[in-house]
Amino acid sequence: MTGPPPLPLEAGTIIPLAELGVVDAGRVGGKAANLGELMRLGFRVPDGFAVLGEPSARFESALKNLGVGPFAVRSSALAEDLAEASFAGQYETYLNVTGPSAVRDAMRRCRESAASSRVASYRGQRGIDSSTTIAVLVQQMVQPTSAGVAFTANPVTGDRSEAVISAVRGLGESLVSGEGKAEEWLVIGRHPARRRGVESVITSEQAMAITDLARRSAQHFGVDQDVEWAIAEGEIYLLQSRPMTALPEPVTWSPPGAGYWMRNLRLGEWLPEPVTPLFEDWLVKALNAGFARGNAIDVGLGAGLNQATVNGWYYSTPQPDLKPAAVARALVTRPRTLWRFATSLIRQSTNPELSEKRYFARVVRRWRSEALPRYRALVDRRATEVETAQLDRLPSMVDEVGLEAGEQLWCLAIGGGSAWKVEVALARFFRQYLATKVTVDLVALLVGLSPDIDHSAPHLVQSADWVRPTLGEAGASPSSRLSAERRGQLDDSRREAEKACREVLAGDPELLQRFEGLLSLAQQYSRLREEQAASLTLGWPVLRRCVLRLGSQAVEHSAIDTSDDSFFLTRAELEAATKGMGAADLRDRVGERRSEWERRRRLGPPLALGEAPKLLQRMLATLELLRSDAVARDGSLHGEPASPGKASGPVRVVRGPEDFEAFREGEVLVAQATAPAWTPLFALAAAVVTDGGSLAAHASLVAREYGIPAVVATGDATARLADGQWVTVDGSGGFVEFLR
Repeated sequence: MTGPPPLPLEAGTIIPLAELGVVDAGRVGGKAANLGELMRLGFRVPDGFAVLGEPSARFESALKNLGVGPFAVRSSALAEDLAEASFAGQYETYLNVTGPSAVRDAMRRCRESAASSRVASYRGQRGIDSSTTIAVLVQQMVQPTSAGVAFTANPVTGDRSEAVISAVRGLGESLVSGEGKAEEWLVIGRHPARRRGVESVITSEQAMAITDLARRSAQHFGVDQDVEWAIAEGEIYLLQSRPMTALPEPVTWSPPGAGYWMRNLRLGEWLPEPVTPLFEDWLVKALNAGFARGNAIDVGLGAGLNQATVNGWYYSTPQPDLKPAAVARALVTRPRTLWRFATSLIRQSTNPELSEKRYFARVVRRWRSEALPRYRALVDRRATEVETAQLDRLPSMVDEVGLEAGEQLWCLAIGGGSAWKVEVALARFFRQYLATKVTVDLVALLVGLSPDIDHSAPHLVQSADWVRPTLGEAGASPSSRLSAERRGQLDDSRREAEKACREVLAGDPELLQRFEGLLSLAQQYSRLREEQAASLTLGWPVLRRCVLRLGSQAVEHSAIDTSDDSFFLTRAELEAATKGMGAADLRDRVGERRSEWERRRRLGPPLALGEAPKLLQRMLATLELLRSDAVARDGSLHGEPASPGKASGPVRVVRGPEDFEAFREGEVLVAQATAPAWTPLFALAAAVVTDGGSLAAHASLVAREYGIPAVVATGDATARLADGQWVTVDGSGGFVEFLR
């Protein structure tokens, strides 16, 4: 419709929906105007009319023209469905209304809802004139088999290339009210995927048709739309279309600097969520200082991690943070150490025995005899002091423990983190001499090896970010040690695989000796990797208690509401708040940061940013040696093989501890990443699939110990898989097949 806007309606005026357009929003409100506009364009909208004020004598005639009913009676306020504020859900809606008198009564109650305290408060918050009246929209009532809402942009991430659909059986009111459990779909381009729900409320074809409907509406109005829809007798009806408000700006995933940035590297493997402000500003720095100290001791460079956050997610580069002066100094003072380190690192995947002898064994010995005992002793001392120490002593305690933990991270990166390179050397031998002659997978030689670690130890964490309680604080679960029977089964399986390989090589003593050396070293490093990982977070209970004590003091000064709010401050803000300084707007700041953190948790961060250098590309390509020759069906989800075998089951997407209780035995655990406190779920899981991770990640280690298949580094499993969806996980081939 074009031309000047029509004059305001007189009270009692009835105007058919098909005669309305967007220029009538000032007369009949946004809902009726938008639906009339779309009806005129050929969209399937239930017929109806709009009324302003008390209905006139024409009312019954207009109602009769709609049919016998039932009818839907809804508001269409002048301040409703605006681009800057949708005002949705503030007025009453009445469905399945029959008969003229019942419709009149519903219209009256709908208008009266404008005077409710809830609506008055909403108007006041947004500066809307309290005298503004509402039109009432009366429409034919469709009886849907399913209904819901569709967003033409992702309301959480702001991604304009993704549409999101929520669907329930029957009327959509249960979804709007929050009472219905919705099925959720994500549509990227022309590819719909059910993300949540198992009822098959709608089909993939219907999800695509709903998306097309919403996108056509958005294209017409020139702004992303929040659309209500219903399916009745196989037809899709458009019930409402309004602008999406408060849509976040779309995120971009650009490298934070030159080079190649990885989400799964070192500390990143311990972070299944975006980081919180205090962790990034304080503990990450302390850990990096300890990492650099370990490097200084074992290499002489004092190089820390190159690290940054992108949209709240932690990334780091494989290249160390080298300072030219430090390199020059090491070349003068410790040239032999530097040479041994560099050459051993390069040769580790081709000649791991020599690399072990020349360099890596020394680091492991120092970790076991010096670094780990020193860390344990410090944590034990500070644990006895943390409750009684002066408040001004707590920050230095965090720095001390963080520094020691950072050196543990260095030792883990050099020791346990090298295990995959040793496995690559074993894989190269296996492919050349054994693969066609035995019926076992390479990784079957490495299952069930970990030391007898109690995965319910109180210092184990849900994430390296200290915002999450440790397992001890959360209430330690029953011990998740493998039963003697299960451990015996895994030992027998591994020994059978070893025996099969030895029998093939028995006629060539030289090859057999080479195999024994590689196997022994790979199994040694596999055990070491988990032993080091299990001890890394010994200091986290002390670290968290220090922060929470500081937070309690900030609460006393009315700077924040709860001690947990501390994690959403910076170090300077927290220390100032404990002294009653600079606390004027911290509550608002904490609320904004919490909301942003929750939004970022729903993002799908890429595994890598930037282009990998050729040397790293060659190193990563060697991981293919660990993959079996199994061929995946078209459309399968691909990742890295982390624990051998095949298993099928229904998916359960676990985003954090809040989802633990819903996990059931026999389900496939799907997560962005896992941390040690997730281990009890492995005792129930049929298989494990993660977005991130590597052969050295927690999911890989524990899946092997428990003897269940695992595929890691899929990139987007949590987006492509949905609760209840049946899949087969091939942990040897590194892929996930969709069954239904």
